[in-house]
Amino acid sequence: MFTDADLPNALIVGASQGIGLGFVKKLLELESIARVYATYRRRESASELIALLDEYPKRLFCLPMDITDEVQISEDVELLRGEIDRLHLVINCVGILHEGTLQPEKSLRQINPENLMRYFQVNSIGAVLLAKHLLPLFRHSDRSIFASISAKIGSIGDNQLGGWYGYRASKAALNMLMRNVAIEYARTSPKTVVVTLHPGTTDTRLSQPFQKNVPPEKLFSVERTVNQLLAVLEKLQIEDSGQFFSWDGSCLPW
Repeated sequence: MFTDADLPNALIVGASQGIGLGFVKKLLELESIARVYATYRRRESASELIALLDEYPKRLFCLPMDITDEVQISEDVELLRGEIDRLHLVINCVGILHEGTLQPEKSLRQINPENLMRYFQVNSIGAVLLAKHLLPLFRHSDRSIFASISAKIGSIGDNQLGGWYGYRASKAALNMLMRNVAIEYARTSPKTVVVTLHPGTTDTRLSQPFQKNVPPEKLFSVERTVNQLLAVLEKLQIEDSGQFFSWDGSCLPW
């Protein structure tokens, strides 16, 4: 993936569970990765991630980060810059679909401005704040990747069913923001490929309430999703920056 990089460094944002934790586990298995930095929002819900520190004390580094808090993002990036001078792989896995009383809307009657704001804060704005503050760690001569987990349901061109207003719109906004980032990074960090990824329906806490009608062959384990997405990242070229890819490597419509 990084043939021109000497022992690359990776950052997984939102690594306490689900796909993010799966990426951490997989990257730690790869001896070609020098260090894996992993963020969590609440330590009490990151016990499985924290436990990995005992197994990989010299390669795994965990730090708290709420990507809706720009001050914390900035402080964490400064900590990283105190330890390393470059990142080669960043995967933003943070996302929200349901949380307490926050649930996907089935009709206009259920639209709630506070819920909409929460969707955008977590699913959209956090990613562009990461792009803003991580830029200095991408400004180097090695090839690098900045990927964000999006969702096919955020494709405007593919939307035939409606509903899920906040989630759809916030993922569509994520795609647009990352397209903008790709254009700016091409000028300021030209060796960085910026993409959004659709992981498919993965058996995680996020999707569990909505798995009933998913065919078994289309419900992926976390391990399968991680392997599929890493295979997509492996094949990326500079000219792919700014695109939206599915788990099978196909390019998705906006």
